[in-house]
Amino acid sequence: MISQETIQKILDTARIEEVVGDFVTLRKRGADWWGCCPFHNEKTPSFHVVPAKGIYYCFGCHKGGSAVGFVMEHEHMSYPDALRYLAKKYNIEIEEEEETAEQIASRQRNESLLLVSEYAGTFFQEQLKEGEGKAVGLSYFHTRGLEDETIEKYGLGWAPSDKHSFTDAAKAKGFKDEYLLETGLCAKYDDGPDLHDRFVERVIFPIHSVSGRVIAFGARTLKSKVEGKPYAKYVNSKESSIYVKNQSLYGIWFAKNAMSREDKCYLVEGYLDVLSMHQLGITNVVASSGTALTEGQIRLIRRFTENVTIMYDGDPAGIHAALRGIGMFLKQGMNVKVVLLPDGDDPDSYSRKHSLAEVKEFIETNEQDFVDFKSTLLMEGTGGDPLKRANVINDIADTVADIPDPIKRESYIGFLSRKFDIRREALEERISSTRSRTIISEKKTQDRAEASSASRTPEAGRGPVQPVLTGIESLETNRIMGKAERDLLGFILTYGTTGLEFQSDSDFFAESEEDRQTVFEFIDQALEADGSVFINPAYKTAYDFYSEQYYEGFSQEDIVKKMLDGADRTMAYVAAQLSTDEQYDLSVKNLRDSMMSKGSWLTKYVPKAILVYQSSRLENRVSELREELGKAQTVSDSEREIEVMTEMIKVQKALKAVKVRLGREK
Repeated sequence: MISQETIQKILDTARIEEVVGDFVTLRKRGADWWGCCPFHNEKTPSFHVVPAKGIYYCFGCHKGGSAVGFVMEHEHMSYPDALRYLAKKYNIEIEEEEETAEQIASRQRNESLLLVSEYAGTFFQEQLKEGEGKAVGLSYFHTRGLEDETIEKYGLGWAPSDKHSFTDAAKAKGFKDEYLLETGLCAKYDDGPDLHDRFVERVIFPIHSVSGRVIAFGARTLKSKVEGKPYAKYVNSKESSIYVKNQSLYGIWFAKNAMSREDKCYLVEGYLDVLSMHQLGITNVVASSGTALTEGQIRLIRRFTENVTIMYDGDPAGIHAALRGIGMFLKQGMNVKVVLLPDGDDPDSYSRKHSLAEVKEFIETNEQDFVDFKSTLLMEGTGGDPLKRANVINDIADTVADIPDPIKRESYIGFLSRKFDIRREALEERISSTRSRTIISEKKTQDRAEASSASRTPEAGRGPVQPVLTGIESLETNRIMGKAERDLLGFILTYGTTGLEFQSDSDFFAESEEDRQTVFEFIDQALEADGSVFINPAYKTAYDFYSEQYYEGFSQEDIVKKMLDGADRTMAYVAAQLSTDEQYDLSVKNLRDSMMSKGSWLTKYVPKAILVYQSSRLENRVSELREELGKAQTVSDSEREIEVMTEMIKVQKALKAVKVRLGREK
């Protein structure tokens, strides 16, 4: 394990422009560097390297990070390997920290499991070449169109019909029972301690890790189902510390270089789908065999490409799986297309019937963007019913709402508007509403989970469990300031660029619209004059971001969209909660009832909200002073006591004055 001191030395030494410059031709513009992005094809440089901040960012594909992140992304390295690469580049000696006994034991255990799995892979391969394996297993693979070279390359094998063949061989090699059981290669009889093989009389498909080591197996029976008897066409390895199903993909070791080189991945369903397409010459193909598609598998694909084409059967089950996969890929920022094969075909059978050129042509001709796929599929049953048509469009818009990249989302909004002849504004409203609901729902789910966890596990010696706050209040580390800061931020996120309608002192006429001070400017100047900043980190982050974007000239809508779409999901949640006037007692209904203009209404209530903020700030200071006074009395520091009490009198006097202005005291 690399020591923390060495890691820091590497990070401090590595110069982002030098690291990136080893792989990308950069040209200097001012203090920064620009070049063509190495992660996607482009002719005009949009890849930006900022030495002052030690970061890179591509305005085309939106990839960005530090020097170590660039090496990880470009060279497909793990974090430790990227650190070692940079250490070698800058001649930094790697200092390894001594592993703990637990770390050593865990590493050795995993290595033992891998050795057992790799031995099993060799055993099954050997069994395929002789006896019943050759007569039954190898014959089966040949009938499925697999060549000997493919069978050898992908390590295909045979599990004998004798239930103790592998168990006896593994034990003879000295492998322990615990490892044979944990990998799922063996199982125990119910009535005794003896082990037996888990895979019996089946063809074997080894599953490899990204680094190429055998971590699990899929096993297919060649027997037909017999009525009344248990039947499992496929039996897969159980999960272990080396094999996590939802983070593994069949074929990834053989496909990853082609995926990266061609910047595309084809996702199929089965082992034979992968093998037949690889054998044909299309090698950027993986399968989620043994499990439904998961976020972990999508992230694994995303390590090598952001472009995926789902290539499933054209039957109802394949269509349903494709529809489910579309949303999952979009949420992870992937670009997704769909190819449905003719009904009755799967990628395995289709690739065996056609040449490489024919399969490529079919994919190119029938590959559909997810919008076209869903609209073609779902519009078929609408007929002339306008409500059914509206429901389909809403469904597709909700899918577009899953896209995290705002530029891609905007592009699809325009595409949908033209395709369905729907006003762009209507689509934007639907998508924005869906995204806000999703963010709020995710936050509430997280809050409920945290509350449930906290109620189940009270800390010993801490007394009764305190109520757990949920909703936006759970973000508030300072409860005294929470509501006041929340209200000010709510005004900003809802009406920040709206002008206030103060009257001129000279002629009693309202200022021109161009001269009006906006809600944000009024609040910002009030806080600056008071020398105060938000205390609650979540609100301060949102306030600072808004301020930066506001003074750079972005519109209210653009700023809030950036907050909702950004990587900081806490800030997105704050924006979703506070960027609507329905969050306040001072709502649009009040505005209508009062017959005021929006500017006049805000002119009345925003200054009041600032007074409430000032009152809360003074109350918070009184609370701090009381705590300081207690500490001074504890250590008998009379001089400090006098100082604190003198300041407390001043603060309480100021607090009373603010409350008088608010009408809370006389």
